[in-house]
Amino acid sequence: MSNIPSVNLSDFLSNDDSLKKDFVNKIGKAYKEIGFVSLKGHFLTQNNIDNLYAQIKHFFDLPQETKNKYEFDGFKGQRGYTSFGKEHAKGKKEGDLKEFWHFGQYIEKDNKDFNYPDNIIIDEFPGFNDAGYKTYKALEKTGIYVLRAIALFLSLKEDHFDKYVINGNSILRPIHYPPIKKEPKKAVRAAAHGDINLITLLMGAHGKGLQVKNNNGEWIDAIAEKDEIVINVGDMLSRYTNNKLKSTIHRVVNPPKEHWTKSRYSIPFFLHPIGTMKLNVLDSCVDSANPKLFKDISAHDFLIDRLIDIGVMKKK
Repeated sequence: MSNIPSVNLSDFLSNDDSLKKDFVNKIGKAYKEIGFVSLKGHFLTQNNIDNLYAQIKHFFDLPQETKNKYEFDGFKGQRGYTSFGKEHAKGKKEGDLKEFWHFGQYIEKDNKDFNYPDNIIIDEFPGFNDAGYKTYKALEKTGIYVLRAIALFLSLKEDHFDKYVINGNSILRPIHYPPIKKEPKKAVRAAAHGDINLITLLMGAHGKGLQVKNNNGEWIDAIAEKDEIVINVGDMLSRYTNNKLKSTIHRVVNPPKEHWTKSRYSIPFFLHPIGTMKLNVLDSCVDSANPKLFKDISAHDFLIDRLIDIGVMKKK
């Protein structure tokens, strides 16, 4: 992984205290300095990955009118299909050159504590729904353990984040960047942005393009090994830690012109907390040299504000 630290979750899961402590220190240092790591030893199987990529290619190849029947507005639009160019980076007018699908949290039917939209079931490919569920659960499990390591790095109890992210409003987003048919006017596949959530877990994308902005202001390519996923800090966690952990700006650039005819596919998992989590800055991250940078806000209100900013929700 060029310029991005690599860690192995199996060290954290081992019974060796020194390996576990080393993992905590490595991931904490990486998130303080650049906000990204590549991770081996996660809970995704290669079968999970191959199957979901095959299913999403089938879906995005469907006629546009078929895909459109799975697109919804407002909060319900956090599930199902979002059409090409609808979302844009905060502060940008040009829509990103992508279309995508959302799988959301899977809540037991008798659990009345959460008012999430239902996941959208597609009729055309039954395997699509099952592949999404299995991948969602594997990445969610991986993310919970990464947050436990982060909690220890922050001198919190290891299970500090569990109560916030179990049944959290997390999203699995298969993305299709279609072939580019003409010179884009200021638009790129995904403009420079920080993620909204606590952490983002990215399966190996099909095709290069992801770039990360380092502390020197340089854009560096982020390309995971076949057995790795990329995990970065989101704005919620950066805010919660008073920017001690960095939500690094990243983007997906357009390919060289000779590769415009190729699609690119990517599947990030945005690990969100429950909406009632207070994102108030941790007291331990505030001192005379690091004054409090952010006002108090709930995860739900922060999410809604950002969804309006990026164009996928409208102000009421």
